[in-house]
Amino acid sequence: MSWTLTAADLPDLARGATLLGTGGGGDPYIGQMLVQQVLGDRGITILDPDELADDLFVIPTAQMGAPTVMVEKIPAGTEPLLALRTLEDHLGRKAQATMPIECGGINSMIPLIVAAESGLPVVDADGMGRAFPELSMETFAVYGVHGSPLALAGERGETVIIDTGADNRQMESFARAVTIKLGGVGHIAEYAMTGADVRRTAVPRTLSMALALGRAIREARESHRSPFEAIAETLSTTLYAHVRELHVGKVIDVERRTTEGFARGRAIIDAGVEPGTDNARTSEPVEIAFQNENLTAYRGGELLAIVPDLICVVDHETAEPITTEGLRYGQRVRVLGISTPDLMRTPEALDTFGPSAFGLTEPFVPVERLGGVPVTHAPTERS
Repeated sequence: MSWTLTAADLPDLARGATLLGTGGGGDPYIGQMLVQQVLGDRGITILDPDELADDLFVIPTAQMGAPTVMVEKIPAGTEPLLALRTLEDHLGRKAQATMPIECGGINSMIPLIVAAESGLPVVDADGMGRAFPELSMETFAVYGVHGSPLALAGERGETVIIDTGADNRQMESFARAVTIKLGGVGHIAEYAMTGADVRRTAVPRTLSMALALGRAIREARESHRSPFEAIAETLSTTLYAHVRELHVGKVIDVERRTTEGFARGRAIIDAGVEPGTDNARTSEPVEIAFQNENLTAYRGGELLAIVPDLICVVDHETAEPITTEGLRYGQRVRVLGISTPDLMRTPEALDTFGPSAFGLTEPFVPVERLGGVPVTHAPTERS
């Protein structure tokens, strides 16, 4: 069933989408402010993917670039709609809806900016079910939708059309090069598809799930309940059913560099103590490697979680998600592992965005089969 999103929903949506973005997807505060600026007191229609007409024409919209650049190079706000209009002109066809390509603090918001400015509805789905660093790493691509032609727009009105046919990796390479030339951030419209394609290839209802997650975290804090239990409860009936606590500790080192259009690096989280106790939880620190998003979590030689499962770093008390560009020395954090949906674990999907796609030699092992502690929730009337 379609529903209406309002400005009052944006803080919860940004929080939940940032959690699902597993460290990437852009700054949540910037995304929220950009939408509020154009939305006012109006609402945005959110379409359920199961109710889309087969021939509905959908053009996803997004921001691309290194998150470390995005926090310093604030968008003008006009770029996403310009990218959409540029692709419409190239295709000779008007979009009837837009949609996110990924979950993330800003990239769950970009289609909302387009919707607020154009009046288009937004489809409640995306092509990653989390965030990934490359445009080719989409469930759309895995299941047969081509990203090209792609339209890319810059803050000064620059536009580029990139068409690499069925080669989504070449499309990513060309778009990344243009984005670097634009100063590290660009806005895109790509993976134009029909409603039937959306139902076949997209991860469904990720906007409504992000909103529910963000709301659950906030309401748990307001009622002095565990926000971690609230996360587990919210996800227990979704495609992301397994939630594991991987580590609790203090960030003692962050190595981060912006190179080739990505934020790459690692974070070291020292052995911590459970709040309210003096008992060390582990004798070894955890190292998280990232490329925009968190890719692996290791304790010594023990693998705790690996892409495409979600590795989420959050505040150890409030569960507020922390992006890779927001990691700082001294933060006390929890590391959560969350399972991805089954359509993101098929052999075809793992070829596109599994460990080998990032040059990792480790095989994919589901987070629920590794060493984390299950996060449970107290029974409620809903559960």
